[in-house]
Amino acid sequence: MTTNTESSTETVSKPAGGPAPDANASAPAPATRSYRAVCFDLDGTLLPLDLDVFLQRYFSALGKVAVRSGADPSAFKAGMDAGVRAMATHDDGCPNDQAFWRHFFAEVDPGSCDWNAVFAAFYEGPFGEIGADVVPDPAAARVVETLRKKGYPLALTTMPMFPVEGVKWRLTWAGVDADAFARITAYDNSTATKPHAIYYAENLAALGVDGKDVLMVGNNTVEDLSFMQLGADAFLVTDYMLNPSGMDVNEVRHGTLAEFADWVETLPTCENPAVDVRRGLIAREESEAVLVKNERAVLRDGGVRR
Repeated sequence: MTTNTESSTETVSKPAGGPAPDANASAPAPATRSYRAVCFDLDGTLLPLDLDVFLQRYFSALGKVAVRSGADPSAFKAGMDAGVRAMATHDDGCPNDQAFWRHFFAEVDPGSCDWNAVFAAFYEGPFGEIGADVVPDPAAARVVETLRKKGYPLALTTMPMFPVEGVKWRLTWAGVDADAFARITAYDNSTATKPHAIYYAENLAALGVDGKDVLMVGNNTVEDLSFMQLGADAFLVTDYMLNPSGMDVNEVRHGTLAEFADWVETLPTCENPAVDVRRGLIAREESEAVLVKNERAVLRDGGVRR
């Protein structure tokens, strides 16, 4: 139920506005430490997806379903725009799905159809057809399986603007088992979106770990690498990299998904995994406390690690 899954920026294989990855650089150096959990972005990271094409298909398919159900096309579009904008910007601590519906129904007649049934039916069927021609990268399943065997708890920290059914469809397109993830962020268990620090703080709270204990794997230098502001380590996947900030990506560990899969082989076994990971909503007060704690830790330790 969203517009931007990870970003509406054009998907590219090199960064826009910043130095490109060094083509002559060797593969990432072998891992020298363990983590308590690994967090993954989805679109453009585990899932080889052209976001522009995906979003066009998504809105076309959802719009057709809505109109067939009796919605006014212009009102529906206005409602979707308002709802998505609300999810991306609200700061009232409510779940993203509540922010969406509140602003959606400011534009759309709630009684024009059974909206819950319309969206539920869409995600059960037509949504899955959008990615039917996606060819998964075998490195994605390899990465996940290797980390599972080494004992690492995994979290899918994807942009939380979809119901979980929509996220699980995209994992299916990626050839990755949704059950591999102890936590999957969706629009009903998240109160913020990327790149807001509070989004990552609530995931740290759900994992029960500090930022320094986490590896974040993603393809967007802003939305994903913002986790580093809370102390997380990072691996930037470059196959479908997005670099809206013009960051010099040679300053951070990076490589293709296949190179990341090779790098994961060098990780030691997880010695102190996160336990009792929570799948549901985290209270804003708890997330804010985690945010302050980890921001202070980064300042104390001398800033964000590269």
